[in-house]
Amino acid sequence: MVTIQLQNLVNFVADVFAHAESSPEEAKRIATYLTTANLTGHDSHGVIRVPVYIRWKKMGSVVPDQTVELVVDTPSLAVVDGKFGYGQTVTPQAVAIGIEKCKASGLAAVALRNAGHIGRVGDWAEMAAAEGLVSIHFVNAAGSLLVAPFGGVQKRLSTAPYCVGIPRQGQDPIVLDFATSIVAEGKVLVASRGGKKLPKGALIDSDGSLSEDPAVLYGPHSAEGTRDYTQGTGAIRAFGEHNGSGLALICELLGGALTGTGATAPDRRFANGMFAVYVDPKVVDTSNFFDGEISRYVDFIRATKPVAGVDAVLIPGDPERKMRAERTKNGVPLPDDTWAAIVNTAREVGVSEVSIQRAVS
Repeated sequence: MVTIQLQNLVNFVADVFAHAESSPEEAKRIATYLTTANLTGHDSHGVIRVPVYIRWKKMGSVVPDQTVELVVDTPSLAVVDGKFGYGQTVTPQAVAIGIEKCKASGLAAVALRNAGHIGRVGDWAEMAAAEGLVSIHFVNAAGSLLVAPFGGVQKRLSTAPYCVGIPRQGQDPIVLDFATSIVAEGKVLVASRGGKKLPKGALIDSDGSLSEDPAVLYGPHSAEGTRDYTQGTGAIRAFGEHNGSGLALICELLGGALTGTGATAPDRRFANGMFAVYVDPKVVDTSNFFDGEISRYVDFIRATKPVAGVDAVLIPGDPERKMRAERTKNGVPLPDDTWAAIVNTAREVGVSEVSIQRAVS
């Protein structure tokens, strides 16, 4: 393991993207969002993505410094084309449109199409919650065949994330953010680079056998080599048997088909689609009941007697808050293989050895 101090990591990752034709503003924004994912313990959506993003940039799959196109614009609904810009650039533009419309109308929906990898979906729920809004997000990844539907062994779904954010007065929001697969693809990536091992039976091979070996998804691979899920014989499993598989299908249809990104298919260009609904509680909750009832019910849940071996019953966001505080203070731990892959990518785009050494100092 190597541990990188927070600001050093942000600066280094920003340097990588600045050397890959992103403006300084975009480079810093991408670095900040990726590092925030690591801070919250979502390493699968953190800086481990740097080599993947730069590879996509070289392939032309993602385009730096894009400004979204407003395809449909009504008082309460927008369709936004990200034009294959980095997700960390085009998604906040789309969310800002949703926030503005919701504040004007009390309710809004935004269909974002053709975005680069949007990262941790919880970031966008938190952005809305900071403005006092509830938000619900259905996401897909066109062209990203990773997950076998319930009862099958072949890749047919993306990891199809689902997220809900609920604001609280004077407190951190409640954010539920998960892939509809047992693990996100990034967690398989983390495991393949020496990080946390996969849960038992997270993957399924073509013969129906369950596995935790990343080679089932990626095929044979070297420590610092690329990871290509098209080379593996197996797939990630949907969580919750038929329930998770069904929710994944809904995310594909709303996040993909409805937005115009397209539900995932082997011949589609990679892009995230996100269908998001925004609600202003102040408009719905005329008696000011909502926030107090949240507090009452959260306390009721946390007061549950825990099972043996569990310290306390948690609500969504509790583990992230604890991890964020710890890693902000002590730095972000990265497996050696992960750091080596990032450094190799940095060298490929022309980042200096001085910058590399400064990151670990």
